[in-house]
Amino acid sequence: MPEVVNADLTLSINAMRAAASETAAVLRALSNGDRLLLLCQMSQGEYSVGELEALLDIRQPTLSQQLTVLRAEGLVTTRREGKRIFYRVADQKVLTILATLYRLYCPHQ
Repeated sequence: MPEVVNADLTLSINAMRAAASETAAVLRALSNGDRLLLLCQMSQGEYSVGELEALLDIRQPTLSQQLTVLRAEGLVTTRREGKRIFYRVADQKVLTILATLYRLYCPHQ
């Protein structure tokens, strides 16, 4: 006699698999020090490329490369104002992760 598969369990496993895949992508993006630093800074608000370069002392080629990765992963969004492009964190879930990491790992002042 064939085994009956619980449809609710299958849906739950598929949902968990999708969530795990999304989470792994976010964690891969956070695993790079420059990207993590950029996201931490942007968790405080919106910044232009020039502002991020000056604040974080990340050279332009590296900065552009890491911002491209963050955009491709959907972790940041942009807004153009004339020639300037402003970046900000795109997802509240990422802001929550960053706040948790800050509480756990950043020195308290």
